[in-house]
Amino acid sequence: EIYIPDRYAEGYGISLAGIEYAEQHNFTLIIALDCGIKSSELVELATLRGIDFIICDHHLPDDTIPNAVAVLDPKQENCEYPYVELSGCGIGFKFMQGYAQKHRNENELYEYLDLVAVSIASDIVPITGENRTLTYFGLIKLNENPRPGLKALKEIAGIKNELDVSGIVFTLGPRINAAGRIAHARAAVELLVSQTEQDANTLAEKLNLKNEIRKQFDSDITGEALAMIEGNEVLRTAKSTVLFKNTWHKGVIGIVAARCVEKYYRPTVILTESNNKITGSARRVSGFDLYGAILECSELLEKFGGHKYAAGLTLDINNLESFQQKFEQVVSSTITEDMLTPVLEIDIPIEFDVITSKFLNILKQMAPFGPENPRPVFEATDVYVFNSLSSFKDKHVRFLAKQKNNENIFQVVGFDMAEHYDRLSCGDYFKMAFTIEENSYNGFTSIQLRIKDIKFCES
Repeated sequence: EIYIPDRYAEGYGISLAGIEYAEQHNFTLIIALDCGIKSSELVELATLRGIDFIICDHHLPDDTIPNAVAVLDPKQENCEYPYVELSGCGIGFKFMQGYAQKHRNENELYEYLDLVAVSIASDIVPITGENRTLTYFGLIKLNENPRPGLKALKEIAGIKNELDVSGIVFTLGPRINAAGRIAHARAAVELLVSQTEQDANTLAEKLNLKNEIRKQFDSDITGEALAMIEGNEVLRTAKSTVLFKNTWHKGVIGIVAARCVEKYYRPTVILTESNNKITGSARRVSGFDLYGAILECSELLEKFGGHKYAAGLTLDINNLESFQQKFEQVVSSTITEDMLTPVLEIDIPIEFDVITSKFLNILKQMAPFGPENPRPVFEATDVYVFNSLSSFKDKHVRFLAKQKNNENIFQVVGFDMAEHYDRLSCGDYFKMAFTIEENSYNGFTSIQLRIKDIKFCES
């Protein structure tokens, strides 16, 4: 049986309620996925009640490893597994693989690689090593012959082109996560394991509605959080952000933390009230040890966990002010000005005439792209708007671009670049950082440049 903890009633991961449910229904084994590495006391309790644990986790462990029947976590000390960055689902897949090698046909597992690819992309783990291999083959399955649940999600999201890692992060991932953010996460599992297209389509509709609600919560709370920072001189000039409001929706505070990092670019913790405790999500900036900073504040926390990209924490309401002060103190003493400044790394300057279909095919061999294997970023100078400048959704721009002394013309799109519209319309030359991608529309495929940043020439 599948047991998903209710994030509002039980919190994240292994819970007393889950163990009691297993006991009441005569289960003698719990396989914990993407959690459990810091649940020594609960595993001990389960053992006393005749319930074994197998832990499949990828989070950083405490000094004490739970006394389970088996613990699969490549981040534990002395683990000899050669790749440490598997996603939580990836650990589960390796467990299945190990079992299949002894008891089943291992080839059966490959039909599940679409789920593994969705997990790797959504968990924001490095697209290197084994993750890159699993994602590569998982994307083939996802694009050519996905299981009914993922096929239904793709259709309801209006996906017509091939999905890559970024596509999963912005389309499928949020819809799957919306189930647990707004209500109970079991709805997402029911969709992913659905066997018929009819069931999958019905469940996908429900998830999509939850995602629309989630987006509204996200927008409203992000607006409040940014206004709190903007309206407070101390918060505005701090090296970190720690915000609390007891009415904020627990399901979206991680997203809000990421939005605040985008705007103010510093380690951020967003907190709300749940079950008479303060609970929150933290997000980092590049190069900063977020988990280490939270560890420094551990005497003020009831529990915490995570990895270098993100973390979660729970504390007593009486410790809120002390935590805000301590976290700011720790961050201020360890972060550098370089870490507080977002940097766009350019791989190489190129001319427009280099960008051809053959060049794009070479780039595609480096895919799938994602964390620690990013899509190459190029720089071109003396670029100008040649034709067809337009703004859409009041946030984005699109135009045809040319480069001085170069005949090639490319479609260019800039997301969240509408602030540059007036200057672009003047025909000024600019320097552009961009990625190169394939754009398919109405059966026609062309090369498209996606803007990462623009700098206008002052002369």
